[in-house]
Amino acid sequence: MRERTALGAYRVRVTRQRRGQTVASPAGTDEQTEHPEAGQRPGYGRLLRTSGAWTFVATGYLARQPFAMLAISILLLVQHTTGSYGTAGAVSAASGLAFALLAPQSGKLADRFGQRAVLVPGVVLHAAAVSVLVTLALAQAPTWALFVAAVPTGGTAPQAGPMVRARWAAKLGGSPLASTAAAFESVTDEFTFVVGPVIATALCTGVHPAAGLVAEGAVTLTGGLLFAAQRRTQPAPVRAPRTQSGQGTRSALGVPGTRVLAIAVLGIGIVFGGMQVSLTAFTESIGRPEANGVMYGVFAAGNMLAALAVGALRGGRGPRTRLLTAYPLLVLATLALAVAAQWGTWAVLLGGLGLLTGLCVAPCMITCFTLTELLVPAGVRTEAFTWLTGAIAFGQALGSTVAGQLADGMGARGGFLTPLAGTALALAVLAVFRGALDGPAHEALPSRGVGHREGAAVD
Repeated sequence: MRERTALGAYRVRVTRQRRGQTVASPAGTDEQTEHPEAGQRPGYGRLLRTSGAWTFVATGYLARQPFAMLAISILLLVQHTTGSYGTAGAVSAASGLAFALLAPQSGKLADRFGQRAVLVPGVVLHAAAVSVLVTLALAQAPTWALFVAAVPTGGTAPQAGPMVRARWAAKLGGSPLASTAAAFESVTDEFTFVVGPVIATALCTGVHPAAGLVAEGAVTLTGGLLFAAQRRTQPAPVRAPRTQSGQGTRSALGVPGTRVLAIAVLGIGIVFGGMQVSLTAFTESIGRPEANGVMYGVFAAGNMLAALAVGALRGGRGPRTRLLTAYPLLVLATLALAVAAQWGTWAVLLGGLGLLTGLCVAPCMITCFTLTELLVPAGVRTEAFTWLTGAIAFGQALGSTVAGQLADGMGARGGFLTPLAGTALALAVLAVFRGALDGPAHEALPSRGVGHREGAAVD
């Protein structure tokens, strides 16, 4: 009886929120939540009119841009100095592995002590680590020294993307705009992956092999400090995060869905890494190395276009259903790409299939982040986002390593098998553990469950 009463009260509160009425919080204060009117889409325009949004969106984009440049800049620099795609991919993988392991710890510290306290020293250390790696690579240092330098380079990469997502979540709460924000962030991420590799490749091939990594360090330092200066919009530190049941939680990995979603985005990261190395080897094999940035840009552009569409359209199905529908399509796209690569060296065909693969990536990645925001309590939200971002980085590093080894051993076409293997394994995990994606109110209520969070003001 109490559960029915609580659920009924919750639905009344949600209805009032949708109508833009004042909602009383348990503390006795009134909060005004502006939600889209009935029949009106919660689009990007309304999202960007959220109070204070532009201050962290613009600086957050500048701070996250270098992340898309890091892996390929390391890859191109080390390949130039060693002459081996396998070694270059492995060094890049060491950087990605360090990021994957240390990023969630950085996110946990940001949740507990504030984003600025973690971000400022992080970007300074990252710039220093990049300088050491560049110096060692150009000095023809032993391979083991490059691996040692790659670890702090990846481990100190700033968590700008997860921090921006955490700011959106703190501002929007259970608003219908939360899904739009997730799509917008994926569009922003994909735009960085359109621009970043192209810039890095142009700098490394047209200016100097180390120019891409030098630019990455400089932009990280500048953008990170500017983003850290936006104190007003950062979420308040939460020293004792709690679950919906009121019990304390030490880590976002304590939520089963986080672990499953991390595997899902790991497969997406393998697609990114495998495509970067495979396209680099492919364009080298046909004598058109300058086309590498363009072909990867086409893949990333497909990803960005799909993300724009997902954010602009109102989905009729719940996020769990969308993920379990979209991920098999991604596997089929990577299968078509791998098969076509074995047939011949047709750049236009591979470019078109790369575009198709990109179109399938975005819905999967957006839905993974949306589900994370729904399943994870606020006190460990930044950490949860960094687990996913770290999994993408590790997948990218793993994909580049495997694709590099295959390219060295089988030729350029061998690397295209990597995205297929990564997504197929991730799909198997999703299918077996799909029950972990069921929230307390699976696909039935617009926010996280009964009484989880009050509405937040949205201007």
